[in-house]
Amino acid sequence: MLDEKKPRETIETEIPMGTVHPAALEPYRVRLFVEDEIVQEAEITVGVNHRGIERIMEGLPVEKANALTEKVCGICSNAHIWNSVRTAEMGLDIEIPERASYIRIIMGELERLHSHFLYLGHGCEVLGHETFSMRAFYLRESIMELLHMIGGNRVQYGCSIIGGVRPRCELDDSRINKLTDSLNNVEKGLTNFAERVSSDPVFLSRVEGIGVIPQKQALKLEVTGPTLRATGVPKDLRTIMPEYNPFDFNVITQEDGDVKANLLMRVLEAFEAIKIIRQAISNLPKGPIVDRSWEMADCDTIHSYIEVPRGTLYHSYAIEDGRLRGSVIRTPSMTNIGAMQYACIGDHVTDAQLCIVQCDPCFTCTDRAVEIIKR
Repeated sequence: MLDEKKPRETIETEIPMGTVHPAALEPYRVRLFVEDEIVQEAEITVGVNHRGIERIMEGLPVEKANALTEKVCGICSNAHIWNSVRTAEMGLDIEIPERASYIRIIMGELERLHSHFLYLGHGCEVLGHETFSMRAFYLRESIMELLHMIGGNRVQYGCSIIGGVRPRCELDDSRINKLTDSLNNVEKGLTNFAERVSSDPVFLSRVEGIGVIPQKQALKLEVTGPTLRATGVPKDLRTIMPEYNPFDFNVITQEDGDVKANLLMRVLEAFEAIKIIRQAISNLPKGPIVDRSWEMADCDTIHSYIEVPRGTLYHSYAIEDGRLRGSVIRTPSMTNIGAMQYACIGDHVTDAQLCIVQCDPCFTCTDRAVEIIKR
């Protein structure tokens, strides 16, 4: 029998994760310092997976450099090329056809759906619920088929070009019907998924009050996207992007800042994404999908910010003699990974892998990754 009067011994353990780990889908390294089952501290090393894309883009023709940005992230490839193209359009004062803008919105929201379902699928897997994980991946597969139908690829769709979208991304009646039917099925499946997840006591016990980031700390760390909105901050750049002016949608927020709030954020934002796509389909303007009448010109550094599935994405560069100069790409993952260190500190984290679920990184590491995290 255990002697209740004897002082309880605390065991301190260091748990290394990475650079490749089932809960960290691309290379970065996490060291978790654990007392019994409580994570007390975390040390995160990024920059392991260096691609050097910004340097490769230097001096390339602008349109060729834009296409290269799809390689930054396999999950957000459409977002990167959209923002890179958008940067040139801002500098060259190009107004794209309205129909092209709607198609870009459809592709952007489809990518938001597949990204959120990927988050839910891997999150449920890490949390130990294989059935919920498979249901989320099943929903994501329907979205991947739609992205493949429009862009011709499952990962890099190459939809946006300077002046609009590629001809292969035109939406005819058959594609619109396929979009409509698939979205109806996805919404039904998502509703069922949400009802089951929110009523499962075992699942909820693993996410409620876990990995909490208070709102004040999230703002201090410049957390972005759904991770910030999970703390109650209604910041979503889509509300100020002119491309989204024609669409009615709600900015979803949660208050608790824990893993449960982050999971609910993705579920509820998925419903809003479906609503936006339906509006775009119903009100899709007639007319061309690309304007090639523009002329290349020199531009000083142009800055473009858009809202992508994980938060604020920043692209900037200058144009000189038709070539790109001084490219800077800042993904939302850089600040969200930094917040993981805070979420791991204290007695509110009880699982060594849950902090990975909280920060939602897309793992894009550039030359400035370490400096960004330190800031």
